Amino acid sequence: MQYKKFGDAYLVRIDLNEEIMQSLKALCEKEDIHLAQVDAIGAANHAVIGVYDLEKQAYHKEELSGFMEITSLSGNVTRMNGEAYMHLHGTLADQNHALHGGHIIELTVGATCEMFVRVLAGEATRVKDQALGINLIALQ
Repeated sequence: MQYKKFGDAYLVRIDLNEEIMQSLKALCEKEDIHLAQVDAIGAANHAVIGVYDLEKQAYHKEELSGFMEITSLSGNVTRMNGEAYMHLHGTLADQNHALHGGHIIELTVGATCEMFVRVLAGEATRVKDQALGINLIALQ
């Protein structure tokens, strides 16, 4: 991963076979980012995506392998238990132009990933909502 800061944003290049969630977390920890908006495109060669089942309080996961375009990757960075917490959703296009999308659990770069991380002033934290089974932004 390489990155450069421009004003309140980072332009990030994540390279072949690097895992995007881990790379983003490493950037946030190194640069002490507490609140940010994330937007990216690129290519992937492996993904685990999910759609949340509220009744079961678990993700229905789909594992994908093979070269795919990351047609859209967006979300945010907040904090939970003192650590960077990434919440990203994405859409991936496979070689047949079929789309797969959902909550990003794992995403490995297949060529490159070009990401903007726009840092916002302040900090937002997350707390576990027991009724929903998910970590919600705490706006207090």
